[in-house]
Order: sequence, then C-alpha cells, then structure tokens
Amino acid sequence: MAAEIRGIDLSQPLGDNLFAEIEHAFNQYGVIFFRDQRITPREQVAFTRRFGEIDFNIFGERWSVPGAPEIVVVSNITEDGRPLGIRRAGENWHSDMCYTARPPRGTMLYAQEIPTLHGLPLGDTEFASAATAWDALPDAMQQHLEGRMAVFDFRGRKRALTPTQDEIDRNPPVRHPIVRTHPKTGRKCLYVMRDDCTGIEGVDDEEAEGLISALADHIVKPAFIYRHQWRVGDLLLWDNCTVQHRAIQDYDMPQRRLMHRTTMGGTMPM
Repeated sequence: MAAEIRGIDLSQPLGDNLFAEIEHAFNQYGVIFFRDQRITPREQVAFTRRFGEIDFNIFGERWSVPGAPEIVVVSNITEDGRPLGIRRAGENWHSDMCYTARPPRGTMLYAQEIPTLHGLPLGDTEFASAATAWDALPDAMQQHLEGRMAVFDFRGRKRALTPTQDEIDRNPPVRHPIVRTHPKTGRKCLYVMRDDCTGIEGVDDEEAEGLISALADHIVKPAFIYRHQWRVGDLLLWDNCTVQHRAIQDYDMPQRRLMHRTTMGGTMPM
C-alpha cells in the first residue's frame, strides 16, 4: 500500500506531466514517500498546493512555522522553555480531522530530525489501508454497512493538546458515511475510528459501540499495515480517505524529533 518515488528533487520545479504521475501514485497507493529531500518551508507549501487548497489544522495557530502558517510543527523539542510544536500527536489510530465536515484529502510530513537509539531510528509511523480492509469484509457485512452514517465528535479522542472552548465550539459533531468512496479512484473504504466515532445513526448505543470497535480492529489487522521507518529528509504523503495512521511513541528526550506537517483540503465524504 506504500510506494517510494525515486529520482525526484522536490526543491526543483515539477512539470505538469511529472506531477500528474506523482498524483496518480498518491491516489493509487494511499502512501507515497520521497527520500533525501532538502526543501524549505516555502517549497513544502508550494508542493502541497499542487494537490489543491491547503487545509489549516485546528492547532496550527499555536504551532505553526514562523512565516509559514500553513505548516504545523510536530516535535518533542523545547527551546527557551517553550515547546517547538505538538509533542505527542496521533498515538491512536485515526484519520486526520475526521471530525470536520470536509476532512482533508491528505497530509504531508517532512522529517527534519529523527530520534535514534544505537544508530536505529525511532518514532515510526504505521499506516493501515481502510480500502483493503473493506475489500476483505464478507459480502453480508458490506451490505449491512452500506448507507449507514457514523457520528464523529471532536471531543471523543484524547488529544496531545487540550482543546480550548473556542476550538470545541468551532467543531460540532458531524455525520459521515461508514463506507466512503474515494473521490478520485472510486474505491470504497471503511471510515470508522474507535475514538472519534461516538455513534451510528439508527443503531442503539451498545450495538453501535460493538460495531465501531469490531470495524476499528479489522482495519488495523497486520495484513493491512505498512510501517514507515523515518529518515532525515523523508517527505511522506498519505491519503486520509483510504488510510488511517498512528505515531509510535517509543522515544523521549534527549532523542529529538522535528517534523513539518501540511494538510491538503478535501471534499465532503460520499
């Protein structure tokens, strides 16, 4: 479900034909990455914009790169008593900003510092293919899920940052189909997260909780997972429709981690 793209320097202009091939790979694989990149914040923002509008993260106002509000810093580093970025982000399986009416199309993460132990990288990220998970369901279960709507609540997940009341007020509960169709490929996938889904319309709470839990477990079966071992200079993109992810928190200071994240605007789930 993941593809490495080689031989491209993202600090240089990309022609339309080459970008079209990159975008096609992104749509088909769900996770693509480029090794050994050396790009500026402005270049990361420009590359992100090739995929559409940039979606500003709800916590970006607190942890953006100076001069580049489109970029959110993810880091465990503290300088002069102030954290540089979001410290412990995304430890549980999720799809970014699924609690919004128009969840982002995708996310881009650029590795600037990677923690290591005895020369080996720490802080991997795992990705699960919710499309492959859908394909693996029995026909009867697929028919049972088609057309059902789940309730997503911003308050449902324990977060690395405690949201303010204003952030809560700006993100009321929303409804999304449990079975999403990818807007570019037409591929179906499961769109259920254990912590963000708080109910299923037309289903009592106990049954809904059991179904959400069972589907969440199914999506993250080992056969559906790719684990990315980061290197400095990696630029990785993932699709937020067909892919869920989580960060592995197996490091702490003095092991430093510094990542720059941008998010591509999306459409209403169908």
